[in-house]
Amino acid sequence: MDLKELISKDKLPRHIAIIMDGNGRWAQNRGSMRLFGHQNGVESVRQVVEAAGELGVEYLTLYAFSTENWNRPRSEVDALMGLMVTSIQNETESLHKNNVKLSAIGELDDLPPTVKKQLQSAIDYTSENTGLNLVIALSYSGRWEITSAIKKIAEEVKNGDLDPENIDTCMLETYLNTYTIPDPELLIRTSGERRISNFMLWQLAYTELYFTTVFWPDFRKKHLYEAIIDFQRRDRRFGRVKTQTGVATVNN
Repeated sequence: MDLKELISKDKLPRHIAIIMDGNGRWAQNRGSMRLFGHQNGVESVRQVVEAAGELGVEYLTLYAFSTENWNRPRSEVDALMGLMVTSIQNETESLHKNNVKLSAIGELDDLPPTVKKQLQSAIDYTSENTGLNLVIALSYSGRWEITSAIKKIAEEVKNGDLDPENIDTCMLETYLNTYTIPDPELLIRTSGERRISNFMLWQLAYTELYFTTVFWPDFRKKHLYEAIIDFQRRDRRFGRVKTQTGVATVNN
């Protein structure tokens, strides 16, 4: 049976986030430069975006470049930025044709002007689309995001514009990059690593985590389907009490 047919449309995760890991190792295993892996990872992005849109997933966030990635060799960073520009140029029309709305989170002012300009152009071009919301995390990290939010809140308190007594989790969320986006229900990480690597630290509080040994350049629609099927088999309780076979248990 086709894996896609096993997915219940009534239990789709509203928001899927993906840490696209393993490009470098995939390339090195083939005796090639790391950039070769990043180049081949573009097809995986294309397939996942298409699959998510076909299923009816509302939000898909892809962790494309972290704040820590700026510490990589300059040659690799420059090559990645160049690939970013090319990919956006090549994919924008296809995104628009498929009714995908593009947005981005992160410290976007740190991006090279050419990348920032091309990204903004694609965001503007797809802004009226009503299908899948594709969010690209660029120059992003969870700690950076939370620290930035705290600084903004502290400044408002300092200026007398905010009473500290009014600070709560709901209010703090309005200062995050993702305040208009629902928290991910499913996080997928490729390449066999089992960590979240400073990604959406606030938003992943109750997210289901799915790890696969597949390197990102090999990730295809069927792998996304497998992750969603696994997600739909899980019991999500959010700390609430569940009654099983007449026995009440607490999810700690």
